[in-house]
Amino acid sequence: MLNRQYNCFIGCESEYKDAQTVIFGAPFDSTTSYRPGTRFAAKAIRSESFGIETYSPYQDKDLCDILVMDSGDLDFPFGNTARVLDMIEERTAAILADGKKPLMIGGEHLVTLGALRAAVKKYPDLHIIHFDAHCDLRDNYIGDQLSHATVIRRAWELVGDGRIFQFGIRSGDRAEFEFAKAHTYLHKFDLSTFEGIADRLQFKPVYFTLDLDVLDSSVFPGTGTPEAGGIGFNELVNAIKKLKDLNIIGCDMNELCPVYDPSGASTAAACKILRELLLAIN
Repeated sequence: MLNRQYNCFIGCESEYKDAQTVIFGAPFDSTTSYRPGTRFAAKAIRSESFGIETYSPYQDKDLCDILVMDSGDLDFPFGNTARVLDMIEERTAAILADGKKPLMIGGEHLVTLGALRAAVKKYPDLHIIHFDAHCDLRDNYIGDQLSHATVIRRAWELVGDGRIFQFGIRSGDRAEFEFAKAHTYLHKFDLSTFEGIADRLQFKPVYFTLDLDVLDSSVFPGTGTPEAGGIGFNELVNAIKKLKDLNIIGCDMNELCPVYDPSGASTAAACKILRELLLAIN
């Protein structure tokens, strides 16, 4: 059984035995291809969360009305990507085995692969919803198959064709977009086509992965690989609200890099997005 953290995300103070959802941090950024620093995201989010309220006017719900435990960060070995992914898989599998929903705070996007490995073992019919600026469909990045630039390609190897739905994508090489045409449902630039996803995936087990650089970099500069264009905060929150109509079995939020936004605005946005995500899936 996991122990509750005292320095936790606001309103997430339930004991493990009672919790419906269990938060854990994955402070890993060793394969970051541009600007590192996402390993500090979970700590920054917890600290800054006390600048927001537990109540959401967007959903008329309060974190105090649901049972969420913040179990703190995993303690990763430096320089051992394979072991990091194993540790994430082990933590995710333990939470799922106890009938709870895991919510992981990255870290870079590769951390999603560890969680997906656990999720697909419990839910062989797993489907994935992916919000991101980047395709993340490279087979390798500078010769390495384990990278935040390859994570969705590795996810495809787990679930196969027709089970990955990508939204907000506006960056990638030509081969990635060609691969997506054959193997995933990729929707470029915004979330305008997300509306009908609930009907399509009704009753299917769904894992939701949110790369925060899906947001316009003028709104959210605190990320390691910023991309011009993208969506606004309200558009993202409105899409997250629709997750309540899906069978979300687990999720993650990643790629906040707090050092690159000294104003703290990006971290504050991440806090509110996490609040909305927790309320939508519980």
